Amino acid sequence: MAEHESLEFGKADFVLLDSVSLEEFMANLKLRFEKGRIYTYIGEVVVSVNPYRAMNIYGRDTIEQYKGRELYERPPHLFAIADAAYKAMKRRNKDTCIVISGESGAGKTEASKYIMQYIAAITNPGQRAEVERVKNMLLKSNCVLEAFGNAKTNRNDNSSRFGKYMDINFDFKGDPIGGHINNYLLEKSRVIFQQEGERRGSESLLRSLHVSKDPTAYSYIKVGGQVKSSINDGADFKAVADAMKVIGFTPDEIQTVYKVLATILHLGNLTFGVDGDTTLIENSKVVAVIGVLLATKEENVEKALLYRTVATGRDVIDKQHTTQEASYGRDALAKAMYERMFCWIVGRINDVIEVKNYDAKVHGKNTVIGVLDIYGFEIFQNNSFEQFCINYCNEKLQQLFIQLVLRQEQEEYQREGIPWKHIDYFNNQIIVDLVELQHKGIFSVLDEACMNVGKVTDEVFLQGLNSKLAKHAHYTSRKLSPTDKSLEFDRDFRIRHYAGDYCMAPLFAIKSLCSNPVLKMMWPEGKLSITEVTKRPLTAATLFKNSMIALVENLACKEPYYVRCIKPNDVKSPLLFEHERCRHQVEYLGLLENVRVRRAGFANRQDYPRFLQRYKMISEFTWPNHDLPSDKEAVKRLVQGCGFEHDVAYGKTKVFVRTPRTLFCLEEQRDEMVGRIVLFLQKVWRGTIARMRYRRMRAALIILRAYQHYKVKSYIKDVNRKFKNVRSMKDHGKHVKWPTPPKVLRKFEEALRSIYNRWWAWTLIKDLTPEEKLQIRAKVATLEALKGQRPDLGLQRTWEGNYLVSWIDSPDTASSFTLVSCELQRKDKFMRVLFSCNVRKINRFHKAEDRAVLITDRHLYKMDPLKQYKPMKSIPLYNVTGVSVSPGKDQLVVFHTKDSRDLVVCLQGMVPAGDSRIGELVGTLLSHFKSEKRKLQVNIASPIQCSMNGRKCTVIVEPKINQSQPDFTKSRSGYILAVPGN
Repeated sequence: MAEHESLEFGKADFVLLDSVSLEEFMANLKLRFEKGRIYTYIGEVVVSVNPYRAMNIYGRDTIEQYKGRELYERPPHLFAIADAAYKAMKRRNKDTCIVISGESGAGKTEASKYIMQYIAAITNPGQRAEVERVKNMLLKSNCVLEAFGNAKTNRNDNSSRFGKYMDINFDFKGDPIGGHINNYLLEKSRVIFQQEGERRGSESLLRSLHVSKDPTAYSYIKVGGQVKSSINDGADFKAVADAMKVIGFTPDEIQTVYKVLATILHLGNLTFGVDGDTTLIENSKVVAVIGVLLATKEENVEKALLYRTVATGRDVIDKQHTTQEASYGRDALAKAMYERMFCWIVGRINDVIEVKNYDAKVHGKNTVIGVLDIYGFEIFQNNSFEQFCINYCNEKLQQLFIQLVLRQEQEEYQREGIPWKHIDYFNNQIIVDLVELQHKGIFSVLDEACMNVGKVTDEVFLQGLNSKLAKHAHYTSRKLSPTDKSLEFDRDFRIRHYAGDYCMAPLFAIKSLCSNPVLKMMWPEGKLSITEVTKRPLTAATLFKNSMIALVENLACKEPYYVRCIKPNDVKSPLLFEHERCRHQVEYLGLLENVRVRRAGFANRQDYPRFLQRYKMISEFTWPNHDLPSDKEAVKRLVQGCGFEHDVAYGKTKVFVRTPRTLFCLEEQRDEMVGRIVLFLQKVWRGTIARMRYRRMRAALIILRAYQHYKVKSYIKDVNRKFKNVRSMKDHGKHVKWPTPPKVLRKFEEALRSIYNRWWAWTLIKDLTPEEKLQIRAKVATLEALKGQRPDLGLQRTWEGNYLVSWIDSPDTASSFTLVSCELQRKDKFMRVLFSCNVRKINRFHKAEDRAVLITDRHLYKMDPLKQYKPMKSIPLYNVTGVSVSPGKDQLVVFHTKDSRDLVVCLQGMVPAGDSRIGELVGTLLSHFKSEKRKLQVNIASPIQCSMNGRKCTVIVEPKINQSQPDFTKSRSGYILAVPGN
C-alpha cells in the first residue's frame, strides 16, 4: 500500500476505492490530477497522467527518498517502480522489465527517460570510470534515437514513431555494464507525408548538401503546413550532434547521415514525365545533386528510379516503370533509405553499448532490466499500414498485460494457500487473433493478396478480408454493413476497439549504387547476386508480426513492472481534464479490469513482518515487541483485537485484507497511536536530552569550579611569593609586578591592590609629624584636583604655607607681619594659618595694586604690605564657595564668594622666582575643607568667569614678551592678566 496520503488528494491506490466502478475510478483520477498528483498505483502498476508542465519531483532529493524503499512506503512515483525492478534484479537475481504503454502524447518517452535517469543515479556508488562511461552512453543514445525516430504530431510534440526495447545489462554488483536496443517498425510513411498541421523538418544542413533553409521548397515536408513548435530545433540539433560524437560516430559517418537526409529531401522533388513510350525524369539537375550526395553516377540514379530489375531463371530483365510506378518507387526508395539509415544508427549504438568480454564464470551472472517504450495507440482520418501495425502492437501488449497480471495473482494465491476464484475480464485475445491468426488473420490475408499473380490492389485485399472475416464479431466493412456510411465501398474496413483505413505502399529495395562505405554498410545485400536480391522477401506485415511475437516471448520470461500512461486532453493544457478522452483510455488500457483483478479476492496483501512493523502499535500484544511463537500468530492476535478477523485471510507468508475499509480503519487507528507514540517519544527524548544537558552542565560546573579554585590558589600563591619580603624592600614592593589575576578575582585584585596601596602609604606616613601629615594630605588633595590639568603643582618641594612669616619672601617685614598675625589670632580666635603670600590684586576702582593674603582656618584676610601689613578686609572662610585657576604656569587665583564679590589675585614675590604655589594653595584649602566636611569647588579654566561687586566679568591670561612682572589691566569684558612671555 502506498504511503497514507491525505484524502484531499484522493486514493493513492485505485485498489482502495470504496467501490470498483468506472465513475469512481474517473473521479479519483481527476481529483489527483487537479491536486498535482500525477501518479497513482493499481497494486504494483503505476498509472501516470501527463501533467503538461514541468514538475519538481525528479531531483536528487526525490531520488534519495525512493532509493531502497518499498512501493507502499512512499507516495506513488515512477522512481518507486524503477527501484522495485532494480531490487528484484539485484536481490533475487531475476531479469526484469518495465513496460510503458499508452497512446501518443501520454508521456511514455518522458517516463522512460526518468526511469533511465533513476537507474543511472542509484548505481555505481564506487564511481568506476567504465561504469560511468556506460551510463553516459545509455543516456546519450536516447537523444540520438529520439532525433531520428520521433516526430511532432498533432497530438504530441515528441511522438515516438518507432518501438524501442532497451536491455540494460548489470554485473553481479548491480552496476550497468552495457545494453542492447531493439527497434520495431519505424513509421516510414511520415518521411514522405504528414497529417495536416503536423510539424516536419530536418537538421540544419550545410551548403555542401545543396539544401535550402526554406522547408516549403521540398515536397516531402511542406504538406504539414506548420514549421513552428515549442521545440527548440537549434538547441536540439546541437545536442544530437554532440551526443553522436560522444557515442562514437565518426565525422564521416555523421556527414553521411546528413547526406542521406538531404538525398531524401531531393528525392521528393523529382517529377516524372513521358516522351512517347519512355518515362523520363523532368528535373535532371536534382538527379545530379543526388548522384553527388550518394557518390554515384547520374545514370545509376536514373536507372534505379526508372527501371526495376527482374531475374527469371538465368535471365535478368530491366523493365521500365510507368510514371505512376516511378513515383511510387521514388517514395518507397525515400522511406527505405530512411529506415536503413535508422537501423544502421541503432546498430552503431549497439556496437558501442553492448557488453564485451564478459565471462559469467569469472564475473558472475549477467542480469537484465528491460525498458519497453513503444509507440502509442492512435487513430487518424487516413491511417497508414504502419499505424495499423502500431495499434496491433498495443493490442498484443494489452493481452500480455492482462495475462501476466492474472498469472501473478493466481500464482501468489497458490503460493500462499488462498483459494482462487475465477475473474471475469475482457479478453482481447480475439482481437489479436483477428490480426495474426494463421490463414484467417488480416496479416495472412494481406500476404496472400501480395502473392497473387497479376495486379495487386486494395480491392483484392478487401475482398479477401470480407470473404474470410465476414462472420467475425469485431470486423466490418461497407459491404458487410451497407447502412454504415462512414465506410467507403471497396476501400475501408473497421476493427472494433480501434477504427481506421489502411494504406499499403510497395516496398522498394535498393542495390548498392554508391561508393560511400557507410552507405554500403546500410545496404549489405549490394554484395549479393541479382538473383538472390530479387527473391520474394517476407512481407512487412509478417516481419512485424514475428518481431511482436518475439518481443512478447522476451517480456513473458521476465518479471514485469508496468507504467500505464494517460493523456488528459488534446490541447496540451496542464489544467484541463477531458472526461470522455480519459475514459476511453482507461477502458482501452484495461485499468478497471486490472483493479478488479487485484480486488477480486483481497484488496491488499503484505508480508507478516512488514504488516507488524506498520500496525504493531495498535495492539498491546504486539507493542513494542511480541512474545508469540511467530509473526503470523502476532498478526492474528492484532487483527482479532481490532475485530477484523472476518475480513482477512492468512497465507503462508502474507496477510490478505479483503476490503479497503478495513485497511483504512487500521490506518486511522495507526495514525491515532502514532500521534501518542510521538508525544511519548518526544517526552522521553526531551527528558533524556534534559538529563544529558544537566549532567553535562553539572560536570562542566564541577570542572569550572575546580579550575577556578586552582587558578585562585595559584594566583594567591603567586602574590604571596612575590610580596613575601616587601617589608624589607627599600620601596616596600613598589617595583614588584603584580601577577595577572583570573577573571573571577579581578575585583579581589582591585581590593588587594587598594589594601597594599593603603599599607604602602601607611608605611610612608607612619613616622611623620602631624604637620608633615597635614602637608601630605594637602598634596594628595592637589593631585586629585589638578593632576594633568596644570604643568607644575610643586609636589617635589616642602610646602611652607605661611610664607610671609618664614623669612623667605619678605625678610625685612616678617616681624611686622608676625605682630599683626598674632593680634588677629587673639582677636578672631583662629587655630592655625593655612597660607600666606604677597599678591597683585584689582581694587574696586579697577586698578592693580600690591597686597598680601592671609588664610587661616576661619578667615581670608587682605593686607597692605606697605602699611605694616595692616588688615584691610576679611572674608569668612565659610563664605568662600570655590576657587578658579588657569591651566597655565601663571599664578592667577580667583576666590569665589557667596555674595558675588570675588577676589581676583595673582601670587607674586616667590623665592625662588620660578616657584608655583597654586598647587599648594588649592591643596591646603581642599584638605582643610575636607576636614570640616565642607565642599570646595575647584575650577580649571581659561578664561575664568567671576563676579566683581555683583557684575559678571572675565579674566584672561595673556603672555607678553616685554612684560617683566604679572599685572592686571582693564578690558571690555573684564580684566587681562599680562604675564612675562618666553
